[in-house]
Amino acid sequence: MTIIFHIDVNSAFLSWSALEKPIDEEHPDLRTIPSIIGGDEKSRHGVVLAKSTPARAYGIRTGEPVASALKKCPFLVLEPPNHSLYRRRSRELMELLGTYTSDLEQLSIDECFLDFGPIAHSFSSPKAAARQMADRIRQELGFTVNIGISTNRLLAKMASDFQKPDRVHTLYPEEIPAKMWPLPVDELYMVGHSSAERLHKLGIHTIKDLARTDPELLVSHFKSHGRQMWEYANGIASDLIVPDQHSVKGIGNSITLSSDALTRENAVPVLLSLAETVSGRLRKEGMLAQSVTVEIKYSDFTSASHQMPTPSPIDTTQALFWISCQLFDEFWNGSPIRLLGIRTGKLIDQNTPTQLSLFDLDFSHTPEKSRTMPSLEKQRKMDQAMDTIRKKYGNSAVIRGSFLKGPKEKG
Repeated sequence: MTIIFHIDVNSAFLSWSALEKPIDEEHPDLRTIPSIIGGDEKSRHGVVLAKSTPARAYGIRTGEPVASALKKCPFLVLEPPNHSLYRRRSRELMELLGTYTSDLEQLSIDECFLDFGPIAHSFSSPKAAARQMADRIRQELGFTVNIGISTNRLLAKMASDFQKPDRVHTLYPEEIPAKMWPLPVDELYMVGHSSAERLHKLGIHTIKDLARTDPELLVSHFKSHGRQMWEYANGIASDLIVPDQHSVKGIGNSITLSSDALTRENAVPVLLSLAETVSGRLRKEGMLAQSVTVEIKYSDFTSASHQMPTPSPIDTTQALFWISCQLFDEFWNGSPIRLLGIRTGKLIDQNTPTQLSLFDLDFSHTPEKSRTMPSLEKQRKMDQAMDTIRKKYGNSAVIRGSFLKGPKEKG
């Protein structure tokens, strides 16, 4: 029998940030006080990327504006996000788990699946193995994880979301009626807020209600997503993720500049233009990217590139632009730039089930920042609208305001 572990870091961003700060009477552990990751306390911009358990008690929600969170808790502690730290901690986690087995599949920056089968002979039970892994992570890396155990990825992921933190839970098929069906329908994987609201209008409030609904009724209201929700409610899932089925393919673009880019301000509009082109090609091909590479050729014709996996599969201009800026800032050596390029890889079909990443909410420090951050769905709708206009009237029919600004005068 196949046994899958889903390993999920508890309050990843908050835990990882807390570990970098001194803890004493004047600086308590961020995890033990009302605190959040995200935004800027002075400007009151941005959104909540992660929250502590005490912050949750004040009704603070992930994704809400920082200004709203501060109204609920005026003494809330704000910690800015540190994405390079998060990537480092993620690598440390995967390296530790890699000492057990190479059969790992990373789902996002703070969670992964592990196939227990090849190492089953080394442990008395799956729960004993999971407990050992969780204890090592806590002792050696300083943070805690939840581990869900089941016969497929879906149920393992659902199990890891049960009581937290630092817990090991099982959700085998025979445990579904007792452990999963009583939960609210919006706690089922891939049932978002809007889908949950529509299900409530149909009188479907729990996962059990959804599991016992005629699937054809769901298809009539939600199309293929209705069938998928019904299958998930009944624990039916061949695979939660399609692993690297297009890993050898990629979509990218590069441009040789008419004059060398000497500053970041020169380079950023070029990255935005490239992100717009490459994301448009992704959408045209019906693909999502799971890795991004930025390439630079300097004026002396030496080349450099930097790559990172995306926190979740992407096809929007804003997400690709944000990641490209992160990469550029990490490896540009300050020399004049002759050529810039963006390449995406590890492509998957756009219909592959994916989950929203916290990174999809945080674009506050890009050149296109705004008081209200667009959701991933709004980004996609905006990009699709621009695609439609350009297809009908030509590429110059709609242009971002960023491209209409003239170059700054030196002086």
